[in-house]
Amino acid sequence: MLHPQARALLDLIEKSGLPPTHMLSPADARRFYRDRRAYTQPDPPEVGAVRDLRAPGPHGDVPLRLYRPLGCRPEAILPVLVYFHGGGCVIGDLDTHDTLCRTLANDAGICVISVDYRLAPEPRFPVPVDDCLAATRWIAANAAALGVDAARLAVGGDSAGGNLAAVVSIAARDAGDLPIRHQLLIYPVTDLRRDAPSHTSNGQGYLLTRESIAYFYDQHYVPDRAQHLDWRVSPLLAASLEALPPALVITAGYDPLRDEGRHYAEALTAAGNSAVYVCFERQIHGFITMGRVFDDASVAVRMCAAELRRALGA
Repeated sequence: MLHPQARALLDLIEKSGLPPTHMLSPADARRFYRDRRAYTQPDPPEVGAVRDLRAPGPHGDVPLRLYRPLGCRPEAILPVLVYFHGGGCVIGDLDTHDTLCRTLANDAGICVISVDYRLAPEPRFPVPVDDCLAATRWIAANAAALGVDAARLAVGGDSAGGNLAAVVSIAARDAGDLPIRHQLLIYPVTDLRRDAPSHTSNGQGYLLTRESIAYFYDQHYVPDRAQHLDWRVSPLLAASLEALPPALVITAGYDPLRDEGRHYAEALTAAGNSAVYVCFERQIHGFITMGRVFDDASVAVRMCAAELRRALGA
């Protein structure tokens, strides 16, 4: 059964008459996504410190936002989570995921650095991948100046951000120049073929729809269908998933992406990696940032924080 809180939100959205994301321009979709967070997200908690930074990349500087947890000593060297926000690589920014990153920093006792990678369609694939890789490498190379421990570095993200975290983990393994201790994959996009059953059973009526997925990926991020088989957009199709960092994979029962998240967790395990899979069976896509209206959101965030704390020795 769909959670009553999720049902109430979906009913409210339907009654509001607001146009679905796939009917909006990218600029309007970004503004709508940013503005609606005031209704669904908790107030941002106080943290120990916040700094806006810029990392050099092949396409220009990449904005970052660094969070240190409340109560930590200024000189403390902390484990770090490099976080990539969701939004189909078309919407989302540092502000849409500010509350989540603050909460993860406080609850896990770690530094979180959020990455404001470039969005499609202004640049398309593989620019966001390049930005995320460059930002993660820059953070590791400048760990001492940032007050973080490059040997205790994790990557994570939700939805498109989960896709980018998985891709960065594979690329780092292949290059051998960036040790990653953990990957946090929250309802990740892992297979743009979209032939898993949940794309049919959950493709309408649960916030993220088949049309919105096509809007994000087919229309704006990766319009060349041949590139959908590239592991940098479909990490489930990578030639090898061996020797990857341990993962926590979280999905939602009423999410079109549910099955590909589960398939990725199963593929990681089959390849000899440690992968913990948790499905919030009564929830919808995007629930983890909606702690003002969903009780499950705070449970999921605490779960992520506890796993990060354990994995990074915080």
